[in-house]
Amino acid sequence: MTVTPEEIGLCGCWQVIAVRRERIELGRKAGPPSDDLGYYATSLAPDQLDEVGLLEAIQGHWDAIENGTHHRRDVSFGEDASQVSQRGAAQVLAALRNLALGLYELEVERGRTQAPGVKSWCRQMSASAALALLRR
Repeated sequence: MTVTPEEIGLCGCWQVIAVRRERIELGRKAGPPSDDLGYYATSLAPDQLDEVGLLEAIQGHWDAIENGTHHRRDVSFGEDASQVSQRGAAQVLAALRNLALGLYELEVERGRTQAPGVKSWCRQMSASAALALLRR
């Protein structure tokens, strides 16, 4: 929907987009499909991106997140299953997971590990060895 900033109350907002998603849970406790509505606001004018272009931009944004470090943290460290509920603690754990991924990637790049993945590399790592890596 095309809007003016005054109509929407957001400075610089020229379009509002509603995206309907059908969510299908997988696994043993999967329930029936559910609908989810996501709302997006953009400063792009209608002549800059049409509906298809906006949808591609939204999908590209979420693809980058899911296929980036979030996906790697979830696969390697089971981040989505974490039951840590305090925001600060969750941020610290995400930072530590990112640090572990970064150190692993550096070791792979430098040819210093034969571990097939970050998970197995972490199992081989001791606290003193990890600290030594940070000093290099």
